[in-house]
Amino acid sequence: MTNNYRTEKDSMGSKEIPSNVYYGIQTLRATENFPISGIKPLATYVDACILIKKATAIANGELGCIDSEISQAIVKAADEVLEGSLRDQFVVDVYQAGAGTSHHMNVNEVLANRALEILGDEKGNYKKISPNDHVNYGQSTNDVIPTAIRVGALLALDKTLYPALDSAIAAVEQKAIEFQDIVKSGRTHMQDAVPVRLGAGFQAWGQILQDHKGRIEAAAGDLYSLGLGGSATGTGLNTHPQYRHRAAELLGEFIGKPLQPAPQLMAAMQSMSPFVNVSGSLRNLAQDLVKISHDLRLMDSGPQTGFKEIQLPAVQPGSSIMPGKYNPVMAEMTSMVCFQVMGYDTAIAFAAQAGQLELNVMMPLIAYDLIHSIEILGNTIDSLSKRCLLGITARRDRCLAYAEGSLALVTALNTHIGYLKAADVAKKSLATGKSIRAIVLEAGLMDENQLAAVLDLGKMSNLPES
Repeated sequence: MTNNYRTEKDSMGSKEIPSNVYYGIQTLRATENFPISGIKPLATYVDACILIKKATAIANGELGCIDSEISQAIVKAADEVLEGSLRDQFVVDVYQAGAGTSHHMNVNEVLANRALEILGDEKGNYKKISPNDHVNYGQSTNDVIPTAIRVGALLALDKTLYPALDSAIAAVEQKAIEFQDIVKSGRTHMQDAVPVRLGAGFQAWGQILQDHKGRIEAAAGDLYSLGLGGSATGTGLNTHPQYRHRAAELLGEFIGKPLQPAPQLMAAMQSMSPFVNVSGSLRNLAQDLVKISHDLRLMDSGPQTGFKEIQLPAVQPGSSIMPGKYNPVMAEMTSMVCFQVMGYDTAIAFAAQAGQLELNVMMPLIAYDLIHSIEILGNTIDSLSKRCLLGITARRDRCLAYAEGSLALVTALNTHIGYLKAADVAKKSLATGKSIRAIVLEAGLMDENQLAAVLDLGKMSNLPES
């Protein structure tokens, strides 16, 4: 070692490594091979990998597979990373070697070199603590990475998406109560329909989001079954018989989930179907979020030439040339993120079917796209709730005017004068500009008291009791 560089060797030869970095020769090769996107691993994915290494170091130390001093040093190094240290040392592009070997070795090398320092040794002295022989004892990229995707997704769901959904549900339910007595025109096919309550629409959104959360939680149940311990191909080669059970138990304790070894390790390592299932539930949520965001934009459209039934909060100027303009930017941003999540879901589906025999080599793509989908959806929903949903106000008079002027009010006359006569009333109203009430009374089809009862907007817009 010189002051500025150390020399490391692997099975392909030697390379000089900057002496200040904690990654090693295999990471350096990966950075040279894959200057693709500049996108580094997500922090949550790093957390997941480090938690796995902590659990496996403890398990292998307890089982006598690695020296207890080495086990403790690896665990201490892992804890430091989990607390925020050395985050700049995880440098491999997300588009990398198949299965994730490059990122996996990046993790192994960083932990090995920091553990060496903890024991008072120099980075790169892999005879004492090896990235492969100690940090990676009993493991393979092929069982660690699918486990890391599971753990990373669970962490992201708990930290980001579930809290955001809860906040959004609470926000729209609050608005449902606030707007419950406001009657507006319903619309189907983008044409006038029978009246509805503004609050009922927000209540429906709350139910939609609650249902999506349930679907995502159900899909996430597939992530609790781990292939960790399967080693290279699912046979558990070079592992202690109790290792997979203890490692899963420890990992479950770390993240507060009932993790357990899969009943068939080979299946858990080969199949990407749990990730496709979770991704599909995210896509499903994204599709309804797009619909909600578009509805918000329509209902707020105007101010003079659109619906303008509600007022979304103005959070920034809307134009570089038109003074006083604002745009529904939070809703617009929501749609963009949802389209990205849908794209990620398509990529995950293609990647999941691209495995061969004992391994799916497309796991780095799945890892990034799935965890990123969860996190950007969660951040989007959180921002939409705080910067938009909670601040929505209603234009009560505008809503009522549309409801009273809707030709679809004739629907309530069907059971009293018949469909064809009601249709004739609607045509005359549209042709003359006269109200439905006036035309019915002029034609003597109903008396004033009866008509008032039938065209009671409040009753017409009530939801049936559950």
